[in-house]
Amino acid sequence: MSASSRASAPPRVLTVAGSDSGGGAGIQADLKTMLALGVHGMSVLTAVTAQNSLGVQGAWELPVEAVRAQYRSVVDDIGVDAVKTGMLSSAELVETVAELIGGTAVPSVVDPVGVSKHGDSLLAASALDSVRTKLLPVATVATPNLDEVAQLTGVEVESEDGMRRAAAAVLAYGPTWVLIKGGHLSGDAVDFLTDGSQEHWLRAPRFDNRHTHGTGCTLASAIASGLAKGQSVPEAVAAAKEYVTGAIAAGFALGGGIGPVDHGWRFGTGDV
Repeated sequence: MSASSRASAPPRVLTVAGSDSGGGAGIQADLKTMLALGVHGMSVLTAVTAQNSLGVQGAWELPVEAVRAQYRSVVDDIGVDAVKTGMLSSAELVETVAELIGGTAVPSVVDPVGVSKHGDSLLAASALDSVRTKLLPVATVATPNLDEVAQLTGVEVESEDGMRRAAAAVLAYGPTWVLIKGGHLSGDAVDFLTDGSQEHWLRAPRFDNRHTHGTGCTLASAIASGLAKGQSVPEAVAAAKEYVTGAIAAGFALGGGIGPVDHGWRFGTGDV
């Protein structure tokens, strides 16, 4: 390796999220996505879960001091070009992470994780107001699915027609952009991106594949990776949609329940 190649580091992306011991979602999915997309992934662990293809058997939140120390350790020495957040289980953690992100002048992608793919709660009800008033206002892009939209805003979306109303309700809390993920609707997988003036509809075929564990984490991390590379929000979201669509198409069975998407689908290697 030449001296010049050693000196050139890739864009840096920091994920602030929980661990998935099964490797399909959370920190593990984030870092796999970042590697696949050519950025250097770094992590701040917020919680440890006992989790597999069947669900979440247990979750243990890390102390706020540990989360803050991890963040400062990485950002103050290595630096960062984009930040992505995932599981932040308590109001105290949400507010701490919001403060840290607000003091870091880089794009941020907030995935307001409320429940797991299996329906397990990953966010205390008492933390919802902190997400609305502290975390969403510092987000460059918020990426709620329809269940999370309902949890945060009370807006129930049953068709594409309701996605604009959902986006307006989320934007009212202060993120610069919102991506409403319509994966729970029937028909094509349709997402709606807007900043309140620009609108972008992103469509992809829906695959007959139940192995979709980690889609939300993967999409948010892919967006953050694009932003770290200097892409605009619409460019980063479009590229992320293409990446996650391929990962869903290649999702594979693992264990006795819902398997993960294939983060390495472009390389033909899979996660196993």
